[in-house]
Amino acid sequence: MVYHNLKALIKGIRACKTVADERALIKQESAAIRASFREEDSYARHNNVAKLLYIHMLGSEAHFGQMECLKLVASPRFGDKRLGYLGIMLLLDESQEVLTLVTNSLKNDMNHANMYVVGLALCTFADIASEEMSRDLANEIEKLLGSSNTYIRKKAALCALRVVKKVPDLADHFVTKAKNLLADRNHGVLLTAITLVIEMVQTDTACLEEFRNAVPLLVRHLKSLVTTGYSPEHDVSGLTDPFLQVKILRLLRLLGKGDVQASETMNDILAQVATNTDSTKNVGNSILYETVMTVLEIEADSGLRVMAINILGKFLGNRDNNIRYVALNTLNKVVSIDTNAVQRHRNIILDCLRDGDISIRRRALELSYALINENNVRVLIRELLAFLEVADDEFKLGMTTQICLAAERFAPNKRWHIDSVLRVLKLAGNFVREEILSSFIRLVAHTPELQGYTASKLYNALRADISQESLTLAATWIIGEYSEILLEQGLVDEDQPKPVSDAELVDLLISVLDSPYANYLTRQFVLTAITKISSRPTTSATQQERIQTLLASYTTSPELEIQQRAVEFASLFTLGDLRSGVLERMPPPELKATVMGVVSENKPVGSVQPSKDGDLLGDDLSSTGPAAAVNGAAAVAQSNKDLLAEIFGSSGASSSTPTAQAPRTTAQDILSLFDSTPTSPVATQPTSIPSTSAAAAAPARPAVTSPPQPAQPRLVSYPAYDKNGLRISLTPQPRQPGVVDIQVRFQVSGGVPASDINFQAAVPKQLQIWPISNPAVQPGAVETLNMRVTAPVGANVRLRLRLSYSLGGSAFQDQVDFAGFPPGITGGGS
Repeated sequence: MVYHNLKALIKGIRACKTVADERALIKQESAAIRASFREEDSYARHNNVAKLLYIHMLGSEAHFGQMECLKLVASPRFGDKRLGYLGIMLLLDESQEVLTLVTNSLKNDMNHANMYVVGLALCTFADIASEEMSRDLANEIEKLLGSSNTYIRKKAALCALRVVKKVPDLADHFVTKAKNLLADRNHGVLLTAITLVIEMVQTDTACLEEFRNAVPLLVRHLKSLVTTGYSPEHDVSGLTDPFLQVKILRLLRLLGKGDVQASETMNDILAQVATNTDSTKNVGNSILYETVMTVLEIEADSGLRVMAINILGKFLGNRDNNIRYVALNTLNKVVSIDTNAVQRHRNIILDCLRDGDISIRRRALELSYALINENNVRVLIRELLAFLEVADDEFKLGMTTQICLAAERFAPNKRWHIDSVLRVLKLAGNFVREEILSSFIRLVAHTPELQGYTASKLYNALRADISQESLTLAATWIIGEYSEILLEQGLVDEDQPKPVSDAELVDLLISVLDSPYANYLTRQFVLTAITKISSRPTTSATQQERIQTLLASYTTSPELEIQQRAVEFASLFTLGDLRSGVLERMPPPELKATVMGVVSENKPVGSVQPSKDGDLLGDDLSSTGPAAAVNGAAAVAQSNKDLLAEIFGSSGASSSTPTAQAPRTTAQDILSLFDSTPTSPVATQPTSIPSTSAAAAAPARPAVTSPPQPAQPRLVSYPAYDKNGLRISLTPQPRQPGVVDIQVRFQVSGGVPASDINFQAAVPKQLQIWPISNPAVQPGAVETLNMRVTAPVGANVRLRLRLSYSLGGSAFQDQVDFAGFPPGITGGGS
């Protein structure tokens, strides 16, 4: 059955009871349309193309009708032209070769006497114009911008916008006509003209200077819109043409940025818009938001900026979550510009932490971090701790990090600092990063007057809850290190000091060892802690024997690290007085600021990951014996060996672990005592980074235990990659002759985050590489990756880098050969 018109076809398709029936009908009708096209019936062509476009809208093939659309466009009848241009817009795009045949028809119709035919041609051009078509018809568009007909002028302005987007070099062709359009009284023409000018000034800085003279004219237009009475033609919810007002404000924002004179010209009208616009309706809020963004971008005076931030504060009280989200997002951007003005809205920002919308909570949390300073640190940290108690797990890692960093930076005194971190460990001990735990232990080690207090608090906290990993690790480390203070002073944090016995300490640590929450790292800490306790003069002989028996029971542990620790610790009991020297209290480590990037990974506390200074935090936290190798990181480098060889195109590239050995140290001399002990059957494992500490020198040696290092020279970063908004720099640091540590820093230059970063490197000699701290780089954040290169002393270091990443919805792959390091970088020592 053949349907003679579109209405009958629609009725037939709707009558189909199954999808199969519908497909069969469409297939049959398409075949009939093809046959009709071959007959060259000009009267049937209109109906056939109409039916074909409907079939196309249903998702079926209709490309065979492209040439018929061109024939309809060539028809003198307006109805045929309208349907032909509609078909071209639906069936063609700028990549189609057939598009070149349309250019002549468009040029003819742009010069047509009928303004509606001209309008059809302009609409089609604005929708499908390619770069080649834009160049061919730019002069026609420029001529139509000067038309006396407002209907044609506004459509021509949108066509000019398409030309500027496709061929930015042609922007200067439209400057004069665009200036004339800005003086137009017709709102439609003015709206399209401003849209065109916005694109031009964003594309070409020369155009920006050209249009700065138009600021007084735009101010007059905006003032007219704000002060005019009721205009039924342009009224939207009681406001005159809010769409035009928003466009004018956006253009003023671009023209006033960085120009004091232009900013002064628009200050008064911006204040007038901000005070006179009704904020009870969404239309008014959109105008107020654009006003705020304009004020914050231009060189406005401080009073106007405060008023803009106050408007955002009012938005926070709105019931609409979208408006509140926009306000929080904007305040996050401007808090660095005027922190004091944002501080006035601190209470309502904190109220947003209890909002039911997770997006609101996330933005309020980010803003709360930015508001912390010396004056309000107690109040804000208290509120954040209260929120931490009820926060979703996805927030906790970032919160614990930010709270501890703020406490480290702004703490009024050390006791408050310790109390704050202790509270974090109690509330979210399973969501604390290694850097924070190391920083806390450094703090306690450098605060001898509070070591007894901290040990008491941690003892009570561990008795109450052994399920929080970081709390368990911190308590075990500090109780093992300062057990004699705890035994001498008792539980000093209570009203009346309560004595505690060595048996209670050992019972507590053994209960941790036997608990279902104990993991590989926890057992290492506990074994080292009880060994330390056994060497203190405050520990009775009974408990020493108990500890010795416990250690002996772990000498057959199936876990290699635990077995080795137990064997070595047990052998210490045969050394007499030398045992006390090996297990004496550690000296306070070097104090350094905790440097963190954007927190988005929830890694176990004991996982191996590179620190900011090139050392392995996982190695620092979990290794105190000669078997403590960082083979996990070495395996990452080794797994890429074949790929790196492929990058260099030869077998000369290698990613094997460096074989350079550190000089023999006093700690290794102590280790040599174990070599002749018959009770030590466990062979020492090879290490990629040789340990320089004795097995029994410290309880599970955290990152804080390395001795103070001499001051290092200032490090220099070398740019290696800057494309598509992603920047990569390399910071070399000579470690020893022939070995260089390189920190790779990833940043994004725009406001779009980069994700799925995969970074690979190869060198002609030896390379060790650790995983990136976070494969997603947020705007304003810095993510890092550490490498270690081994090369002949004095040789130049050359790298071949291969990376892939996603940014702004697009995937990128690139390869870079880098040789920007200064000569002889491998000749220095650390």
